[in-house]
Amino acid sequence: MSRRPLPTEEEARRILAQRRTKPPMRPPPRASHKLQKFIKSLDDKFGRSANSLEGRWVEIVGERLARVTRPVKIIKARGNTPGVLELRVMTSAALFVQHQQQDIISQVNLFLGAETVGKIRIQQGPVKPLDATAHPKPKTRSLPPLPPLPPAEEAELEASVEHLPEPLRKALTRLGKAAYARSRDEANDPYR
Repeated sequence: MSRRPLPTEEEARRILAQRRTKPPMRPPPRASHKLQKFIKSLDDKFGRSANSLEGRWVEIVGERLARVTRPVKIIKARGNTPGVLELRVMTSAALFVQHQQQDIISQVNLFLGAETVGKIRIQQGPVKPLDATAHPKPKTRSLPPLPPLPPAEEAELEASVEHLPEPLRKALTRLGKAAYARSRDEANDPYR
């Protein structure tokens, strides 16, 4: 087989002028670049803002500090440096809040994410009282009544605690009934 001779320079220019080649495809942009503006808008709207803190302020700093402080805004710093949390504080509690500053920063960063807040700016002034309906006290749950024990087991339980003082006897009797009921439930459990 004979090899075909290479084209001359003039023939190469003519061939290249006739055939247009496509440039190589660029790789697609990274998703983080395309979604960055969208994520930033969501972050401003729902995420790391004073509005997201205010709804859960009692959980974040505790009821004592929540009575005398309110988050006003988070001033974001340039780059990846932590921002500044601006707090509205009752005048009489400003010194107390200043001493609790590092604890507040760590609690806020625990809620919003690490390195979100690095400093606190205190703004003295009146603070609206806590809304009692927004943060109701947790309800104590009542336990369902215990199922009755068979007479022999109840008599055995009563005999074992009869020599104890009255308050202790009642408490241990209730505990014993609960333990008997639980052991019966576990014995009837087909998956155990």
